[in-house]
Amino acid sequence: MATPPLIILLPDWLEGFLAEAGEVFGAGADRMRLAVGLARRNVEEATGGPFGAAVFEVATGRLIAAGVNRVEACRCSAAHAEVVALSLAQQARGHHDLSAGAACELVTSAEPCAMCLGAVHWSGVRRLLCGARDEDARAVGFDEGDKPPDWPAALGRRGVEVVRDCLRDEARAVLAEYARRGGAIYNPARAGGSARDLDA
Repeated sequence: MATPPLIILLPDWLEGFLAEAGEVFGAGADRMRLAVGLARRNVEEATGGPFGAAVFEVATGRLIAAGVNRVEACRCSAAHAEVVALSLAQQARGHHDLSAGAACELVTSAEPCAMCLGAVHWSGVRRLLCGARDEDARAVGFDEGDKPPDWPAALGRRGVEVVRDCLRDEARAVLAEYARRGGAIYNPARAGGSARDLDA
């Protein structure tokens, strides 16, 4: 049996979007605006789920890599925005461990699901900045998986600072817009479902 290549293709609009956004960002909200903007554009262009993420150098604000959700487009359940951004940052840095060099942070439009929570620790980032909450993603139908109720403290014990609710309203609005447009909800238990199918 031939082994197919694993390729995560980014949407055509991403390169131009990042070129317009710039290379260096202020702390906190400035960096989150990029992540939320990525999520919003992904919804507007119908190129994936309502999630965006970016990896920055903590001290300088230099953008290392950015990603958006590409689960359906790339037929890969691992292609969450956080995993895409972290993977691209590791390629850009030339190392699987983002703690090798200047400290990095992951900025994500929504709190990580169970899979991405593990990826955060293993990536070597030292800070996680989140927009929308887990319950905001669940409200439109996404299954975020089973996470420890004290997951921010658990990451903290592993040396990863967690900051929540940065531009939460803006990030939550992107999720709501995705639901309004009837975007696909690709949980395995809801094969073929969409946000239109939800009662809420």
